[in-house]
Amino acid sequence: MRFPLSLLCSMSFYMLRRKLFCRGKFPLVLMLEPLHACNLHCSGCGRIREYSDTISKRLSVVECIDSVVDAGAPIVSICGGEPLIYPEIVELVDRVIRLGKHIYLCTNGQLLADKLAEFTALAQRHHLVRKRMYWNVHVDGMSQTHDAIVEKSGAFDAAIKGITAAKQAGFFVYTNTTLYKQTTINELIELAKLFERLRVDGMMIAPGYGYDAVKEEGTDNNFFLTRNEIYETFREVRAKLSKFRITATPVFLDFLCGERKLPCAAWANPTRNVKGWKAPCYLITDKHYDSYKDFLQLTDWSKIGYGNDPRCEQCMMHCGYEPAAVLFANRLTDLIRLARWQIQ
Repeated sequence: MRFPLSLLCSMSFYMLRRKLFCRGKFPLVLMLEPLHACNLHCSGCGRIREYSDTISKRLSVVECIDSVVDAGAPIVSICGGEPLIYPEIVELVDRVIRLGKHIYLCTNGQLLADKLAEFTALAQRHHLVRKRMYWNVHVDGMSQTHDAIVEKSGAFDAAIKGITAAKQAGFFVYTNTTLYKQTTINELIELAKLFERLRVDGMMIAPGYGYDAVKEEGTDNNFFLTRNEIYETFREVRAKLSKFRITATPVFLDFLCGERKLPCAAWANPTRNVKGWKAPCYLITDKHYDSYKDFLQLTDWSKIGYGNDPRCEQCMMHCGYEPAAVLFANRLTDLIRLARWQIQ
């Protein structure tokens, strides 16, 4: 199965309850950023630039847990920054899982091998940790490419070492790869083969997007894919990587190939960070709200997404459109394709 059965059951029952008893918008994944400090300086990331004035601040564990409860999403993506430098990360994981949630712990992998013993000890105390916590390691290509993008020699080797150790310790491990204009399909295939040998559970592939916080750093716009280039790239991805465990759902992949229209559902993946609830989405910032309720009710959702905001014209990111692929794929053929895809 492409995703653990417990995760599928939790999400399915959650969505059924919300659709039956809630007419409004509801979250699928909470993007929780307990801090923005990081031990890398990646070319395609704007967090350490956008939040330079609060880079030394972090949410307390209590603030994190309150945010998890307020949103109510069944999945919590703990990201940042680099969450493994958050001092209370093991306690935070423990408490979130005890709330009945599933966790994607997103990391650049530099500290994963060294920190793994603490999570292994936690898993021995709490058996649900290995079932409900999934490592999500960011790897943007093979060694030379990845090290250039994250601007650190040896970063690729450290990430692979962490992935190997986590799999040997019995954890679920997924990867996250961002595609840029310089990305070649041959290197992507080589990376997928490596992950297959390492028994990685799934590989997320996302198109790079030149959002404001990156552009302010002076990044060349040619570094990022345009919408038409995304269509072309992902048609090749679908054709040549179909045998690998790519985690993009069939409808989302149709969207990335330019064969399906989807609205942006950024409200389904809300972001909570040290400044508050980030609106309108994970990448674009207009305002930070003090409460999840205000974020949801006061953001004008009709003004985001392709055709509504010039900043969104080239964006096809999973944080807005992957939830839309799940929420709005109601045709019987979509559901059959999703079921077949899941068990492959």
